[in-house]
Amino acid sequence: DYRKGIRSVYTRADYITVNVSSPNTPGLRDLQFGDSLKQLLASIKDEQLQCQSELGRYVPIAVKIAPDMDDNGIRFVASAMKETGLDGVIATNTTISRDAVANHPHAGEAGGLSGAPVRQASLRVVEGLYAELGESLPIIGVGGITDGESAAEKIRAGAKLVQIYTGFIYRGPDLIREAVEAIRHLEQGGELATAP
Repeated sequence: DYRKGIRSVYTRADYITVNVSSPNTPGLRDLQFGDSLKQLLASIKDEQLQCQSELGRYVPIAVKIAPDMDDNGIRFVASAMKETGLDGVIATNTTISRDAVANHPHAGEAGGLSGAPVRQASLRVVEGLYAELGESLPIIGVGGITDGESAAEKIRAGAKLVQIYTGFIYRGPDLIREAVEAIRHLEQGGELATAP
């Protein structure tokens, strides 16, 4: 299915995200570990190279992972990414943890949480990946970006890019401007306005 999906969008995509971390697909997160991940990533890389050869263009592929893995899991993902030669890692998808909303009346509902509840878990994964990958592979930071400072903290933790979803729903286009300004300030040697 992954190979078919890659091939079907290859001619139209600027880059492709391979999601191995959606909590809404039963069993999908199991693909993030052990030989399952290495076999999947090797197959994805093979399909990418076949498409490149046949179609004459290279489309980067990034793998989107969960925020709920432990340090060993993060190290394993980093190692598998380096070994297979994929182009980037997106950290992270939604969280299945309910710690951040433990007292909320709907905390027991199924599915992944995005926005503020995933911010710290996502940041921890970005930091862990960067500790393993350094500058060898770009990290795209996602999760809990609700203001400029939370976008800049992902960059400070080692991300090269950020994606914004839930924050954009609540804040609209002003969040993009604020994120760009905060990241630019950070890149010019400034510090974040508030502690993460």
